[in-house]
Amino acid sequence: MRIGILGGSFNPAHDGHRHIAEMALERLRLDQVWLLVSPGNPLKRPEGMGSLAQRLASARSIADGRRIIATDIERHFHTRFTLDTLCVLRKRFPKARFVWLMGADNLSQFPRWRGWLDIARIVPFAVLPRPTYTAAARASQAARRLAHARRADREAPVLADCAAPAWVFLHGRENALSATALRRAAAAGEERSPENPLPPPLRGPKSPSAGRQSPRPR
Repeated sequence: MRIGILGGSFNPAHDGHRHIAEMALERLRLDQVWLLVSPGNPLKRPEGMGSLAQRLASARSIADGRRIIATDIERHFHTRFTLDTLCVLRKRFPKARFVWLMGADNLSQFPRWRGWLDIARIVPFAVLPRPTYTAAARASQAARRLAHARRADREAPVLADCAAPAWVFLHGRENALSATALRRAAAAGEERSPENPLPPPLRGPKSPSAGRQSPRPR
């Protein structure tokens, strides 16, 4: 199995996440993308953070249960840091070929992650474009430090087979949606209409035959 891991708070999940997952499936020739819903992101403040159950439900609303799967597997691993999670995943599923997926905004802050260079040595990763962040990400500290391991965009289909460190910056259509903007819109709606404070949940397109299915490893 060639599996892309898209970690995040998903507070809430939205079509931008779905767009990234679908781009990764196609361009990296993955079998699945797991939306890894974090129990608590160490780099984000807890204020305004939905419960894990709410965020997992949000991620499931944009998944199809077949090729895009939402999971809270970090809760079962008792891990909070990406490095620890990846170490457990590699031990549990030694035959899987994992690729870490991140938006361009995360590449810019990658050096803030615990053991970020170790992460780059453990699994190949793909960076996906995001509006207003792409140019800065290309010139970021992480991009410069790992320049020797960067592969050309045309090599994206074989990234999962590459030995780390290896990464690629995918080029393609960008989706401007963000969880921050959605939370602000929800807050504005709450002020206007206290009786109906939240917008309807966002849902991505679903496969007609897709069911609610968890990754087999869980």
